[in-house]
Amino acid sequence: MQLDLFREIIVDNFAGGGGASTGIEMATGLNVDVAINHDPAAIAMHKANHPHTEHYCESVWDVDPVEVVKGRKVGLCWLSPDCKHFSKAKGGKPVDKTIRGLAWVALRWAATVKPRVIILENVEEFKTWGPLKDGKPDPDRKGYTFKSFVKQFRKHGYEIAWKELRACDFGAPTTRKRLFLIARCDG
Repeated sequence: MQLDLFREIIVDNFAGGGGASTGIEMATGLNVDVAINHDPAAIAMHKANHPHTEHYCESVWDVDPVEVVKGRKVGLCWLSPDCKHFSKAKGGKPVDKTIRGLAWVALRWAATVKPRVIILENVEEFKTWGPLKDGKPDPDRKGYTFKSFVKQFRKHGYEIAWKELRACDFGAPTTRKRLFLIARCDG
C-alpha cells in the first residue's frame, strides 16, 4: 500500500466489526486508514468489511501512535471504548477499573500525534466517571475522573464538547442514548 503523506488519516480505535468505520466512511467519503482491536474475531470481521484498512490486532495500549501513523497527520481519531463498566444496565455489579480506564488512550493519541479531531463515543453515564470505592463507583466523587479527563484535553490544546444523542433520531431502530465527546485542536 502506498502512503499519501499529504492526506490526513483516519484511525478507529476499539474497532469492532466495522460499523463505526462504515459510518465514518459514509460521513467523510474516505476510507478508515487504521483499525485497532485486541480481539482476533473483531479484526477478522473488520478486515472483511474494510479490506483497504491497515489492521492492528493488539491492545490499544500496546500500539504506539507514532509508529502507526508513519509520519502522516491524523485528521480523525475515533474511540469507542468498552462501555459496560459505566452503563446503568450493569446494575449494582462490581466494575473493573482497568476497563473503565480505557478511555485514557485518547489522551495518549492527543499527546503523541495530535489528531486534528478526536471523537469518543460511549454511554451517557460516561460523564459520571469517577473513582471506585469497594469495586463500585464512589457516589461522593461522581464525575471527578471525567472532569480530569476533559481538563487534560484542554491542557493539550483541544477545545472539547459533548452531547447525548438518541440513535432513533438518526434512523437507527433503537432509543438508546449515547454520549459523543468531540475534541478539536484546529481552531
